[in-house]
Amino acid sequence: MEPPFLLVDLDGPASHPSRETSCVRVAVAAEPAETTGEFDLLLTVSPDPPRPWVGCADPYVTAQRLRDIVTTRPDACLALVQVLRMGPSLPPPDRLIMESLAYSTLQAGAAFRSWLAGKRPRAARPSTEPVLLDRDGDRLTITLNRPRVHNAFDAATRDALCEALEVAVSDPTVTRVDLRGNGPSFCSGGDLAEFGSSTDPARAHHVRVHRSPAALLQRCTAEVTAHLHGACVGAGIELAAFAGRVTVAPDTVIRLPEIDMGLIPGAGGTASLPTRIGRERTAYLALTGAALSATEARRWGLADETASGHADAGGALAIHSSEN
Repeated sequence: MEPPFLLVDLDGPASHPSRETSCVRVAVAAEPAETTGEFDLLLTVSPDPPRPWVGCADPYVTAQRLRDIVTTRPDACLALVQVLRMGPSLPPPDRLIMESLAYSTLQAGAAFRSWLAGKRPRAARPSTEPVLLDRDGDRLTITLNRPRVHNAFDAATRDALCEALEVAVSDPTVTRVDLRGNGPSFCSGGDLAEFGSSTDPARAHHVRVHRSPAALLQRCTAEVTAHLHGACVGAGIELAAFAGRVTVAPDTVIRLPEIDMGLIPGAGGTASLPTRIGRERTAYLALTGAALSATEARRWGLADETASGHADAGGALAIHSSEN
């Protein structure tokens, strides 16, 4: 069976836009051209193209790699682009519900179960205080506090972060929220020690929607600045991208790894990243799992400011604004 993948060469003599919805639609061109939103990804050899295009050394090689990925994980890849396509037509809270429904569906799929079966067992390393909260006048600092595991995001961290964000949402005297991470990384994504431990996807959807840091961040976006450093993987960038302002340290590395697990981003990434970089570049990051550097994140608009300096023992960074 052919994978649900369509490649269109916009430089070809007979290239025509396609509205085929049951496949991942990719276009390639030597130079960026105007499009009307009919493609899920747009690849060009141009080194620094405007949004929504992605520049790569050889668009055809990249397209073949994408075909291979779609062949390996067809259900997750198609679910991803369908969720991204529908997002702009929905109110922001509903985008999270749609993402969660798709995520839960894939949790029951064969690809995710196969990934789980091959996952190396990991011992849980719970923290007694996974999130720290500090109030200084009208300023609230929320710090992820599992540095030994690069602030891997487990259920306890999720619940504690929700409690902290409830303060920001419910207290009108809080006018600034700083979101940070202790240790070498801001957040390395979902904690693999408990990843996939839920055996009831329907119940997992209910929990994901009703204990949602993403939903709370949507309600206080303007007040939040996320300070990124080190690994910002999965939830680490999905949540941070909701912030009204994002700073990145030079060592920041951003990735969306979920497709390789047979899933899509599930911490709000299909709602937060497209707002900043568009659905096409979000699809590229999610489908390829490619690492995005601090410089690239700044250029794409995923970050607003580059921070320079060094992290102290608590993970705070000495910041010097660099508006490139």
